[in-house]
Amino acid sequence: MKSKILNRQIIQLNDHQDKLINSGWGSDVPDKTITERISYLSGELKINGYVAYPQDDSKRYPCIIWNRGGSNEEGAIDSFTARGIFGQIASWGYVVFASQYRGNAGSEGNEQLGGGDVDDILNLIPLADEIPHADKSSWGIEGWSRGGMMTYLTLSKNSNFKCAILSGAISDLNQFIGTRTDKINYYKEMINGLNFEEELEKRSAISFVETLPVIPYLLLHGGNDKIVSPQQTLKMSEKMNDLNIPYRLVIFEDGDHFLKNHRKEVDKLRRFWFDKYLKSSNFSG
Repeated sequence: MKSKILNRQIIQLNDHQDKLINSGWGSDVPDKTITERISYLSGELKINGYVAYPQDDSKRYPCIIWNRGGSNEEGAIDSFTARGIFGQIASWGYVVFASQYRGNAGSEGNEQLGGGDVDDILNLIPLADEIPHADKSSWGIEGWSRGGMMTYLTLSKNSNFKCAILSGAISDLNQFIGTRTDKINYYKEMINGLNFEEELEKRSAISFVETLPVIPYLLLHGGNDKIVSPQQTLKMSEKMNDLNIPYRLVIFEDGDHFLKNHRKEVDKLRRFWFDKYLKSSNFSG
């Protein structure tokens, strides 16, 4: 079988960095997990990303796709951050896959902000064939900020996920860009000459909620988020409520976009959500 992963390299950090990982994400990350830099094909493009998994290969673990925020190099995940973020999830007993998206962090192609780059996420799924202890029957997905938008778009194209987590997610791209009028040309360049308003609507989950799979959604947002308005998540929850899509909504009253002051609480909620819906035999997905 031809390998779907073109290149893979285990991330090795120095002692000082390992100590920072230990203090920031827990001792199980450096002691019990492996994180790799990878490149893989998405169509004809070579895309960079990451995979993380427990060192213990005596059993199989559910899979999670994690979608980064930002665009171009802003929001790109470096090796240290990947070791922490993805290693932490792996330490909970999961195999984690993440894409840098096309045109970002050395990936081929051009940034498309929710266009063809959604395929870069979908093309992570077959990579699980090459991770022996990945349970390919059980998938969750998580996205932060722009990654939340990417998560909604992914779910509209592939319903084979058992749960989703959205943090500070962009669900109305038109409203989001409307707060950044100084960057209109920057965003138009990513849309690449297509009908701008039409493409913004296509990328906005608030306009296609009815196409999302009926799975449990954990919606997290900072009440003091100055980057993505918490109204975006509140309106999504209202739509989900109308359509009987199961969700839990948590607004952190003083939380910023990155929920920095609520990290322990956020991590506890995230781990609970994944464990409940990806490891519990009582939920069929």
